[in-house]
Amino acid sequence: MARRLNFRLLILILLLGGVAARQIALEHQPSFLKPGSHLYAYSASATDGTVSVMNLASLATIATIAVGPAPSGLRAHPTRAEIWGVSSGSSTSTGSASSSSSGGSGAVWVLDAQANRVSARIPVGASPFALDFSPDGKRAYVAASGSNQIVAIDCATHAIVARARTGARPWTARVTPDGREVLVPNRDDGTLEIFDAATLAPVATVAVAKDPEQVVVMQDSSVAFVAAPASHAISVVDLRHPSLEANLDLDGTPSSLTLKPDGGELYVTVPDAHGLDIIYTWTMDVGDSMMLGSAPTQSVVSDDGETLFVTDAAAGRVADIAIGTRETAALVAAGRAPGACILDPSGDLLLVANEESSDVAVISVRTASLLTLLPVGARPVSLAVKMF
Repeated sequence: MARRLNFRLLILILLLGGVAARQIALEHQPSFLKPGSHLYAYSASATDGTVSVMNLASLATIATIAVGPAPSGLRAHPTRAEIWGVSSGSSTSTGSASSSSSGGSGAVWVLDAQANRVSARIPVGASPFALDFSPDGKRAYVAASGSNQIVAIDCATHAIVARARTGARPWTARVTPDGREVLVPNRDDGTLEIFDAATLAPVATVAVAKDPEQVVVMQDSSVAFVAAPASHAISVVDLRHPSLEANLDLDGTPSSLTLKPDGGELYVTVPDAHGLDIIYTWTMDVGDSMMLGSAPTQSVVSDDGETLFVTDAAAGRVADIAIGTRETAALVAAGRAPGACILDPSGDLLLVANEESSDVAVISVRTASLLTLLPVGARPVSLAVKMF
């Protein structure tokens, strides 16, 4: 009799667990998705050369796609059902990719989001790290750090339509919001180069702080902020009359730059100083700072500009910060060594890549709680989200 009761109790527990799991899934089902639409997230694995595909409606990993060695720089195309990224290793051109000489290994790859397969691979030169799109989505731009060049790619044909030489070790290519210029920080030269976006003709070269890497641009395309980790500084560059406005000293080494949607503040994570430096863009100085935890790493801001989410690689958590009050509203456990983070289009879900545990944390923004950990490839370093 006792065995029969235990068996019935086990069955009851399993049934209740199934009902609870279904209820949770329904509660967090994206309500804005139309019938037949998809909301997928993508994670690039630096170690095994793959991209993992996650269905955010069912909260499940649904595919693993080989894209090439050391993928990074994932970006969702603004108008096409595609995910673009770069691979720093060599590979053979496929699909409609350009087969022209690239001056070394390294490629841009294009993932067809509907078919979950690589549809093109475009040789661009040695050691590309990231790419950027023109505002209309017609062109992609990528700097090849190992071959000192920048290329422009037609997004419809996947053909390289322009190429230009840069300074020594260009780190990335950043398109200005008005689509007129492309900015390239040259790490070994300590310069920011400005190119015409249509032709890649050089426009100007501005000396900035040593070893520049990341670049963010004001929405009106008037000012660029350039992070220089080796100098513990942010360089402020006037783009209308190309010149250096200031080098702003930070409390330590900058890790990520996040601009508030209204452009009023720039948030700089500084892991070795355990905090966040806040640059007031109207006065162009470091106006405030916050102590956040062990090693604040990456950040993303909500579309309404009210909340900043900051990952902490050492503490294994995400800080939910109310921007107006500068207060930490919540600390959410995320996994081991959380780094890259991104919000879904609705702003309801925060995705966090955990490099040491090889998973992606899915966090409910509304409840400030961890929903699940989705398994992905080893050492995820980059994320993208696409609704189609």
